[in-house]
Amino acid sequence: MRRSAVNPWAWSAQLGYNQGELVSGQTRTLYCSGQTAMNPDGKPEHAGDMAAQLALTLDNLEAVLAEGGMTLANLVRLNVYTTDVDRLFEHYGVLAGRLGAAGAAPSTTMLGVVRLALPDLMVELEGTAVA
Repeated sequence: MRRSAVNPWAWSAQLGYNQGELVSGQTRTLYCSGQTAMNPDGKPEHAGDMAAQLALTLDNLEAVLAEGGMTLANLVRLNVYTTDVDRLFEHYGVLAGRLGAAGAAPSTTMLGVVRLALPDLMVELEGTAVA
């Protein structure tokens, strides 16, 4: 598989994401369902704590990727849904740090939503990975 960043403007790469990811010769694609701050029993965790929810959500996304034989480095697309964009930006370093450590800069969309599947959830990550 070969990946090439597509950035007609430099500002997005400076923020840690690419405007697009051109993938050629891919052999496997993993479409990840939206991951949230759920424990192994399917119960939401960390009500009201955006940083902790974001960290657990990333842990859960990494678990799905690992089960598919991939890591955050394989992400080519990441959709971020949150019930509070401003609070998420306060803790965005949690997400950017983990992606940066993995050498990942997937094309990303962030959307503010009224609510997620369960009322206590504040953030959801949905990804596409290729290997």
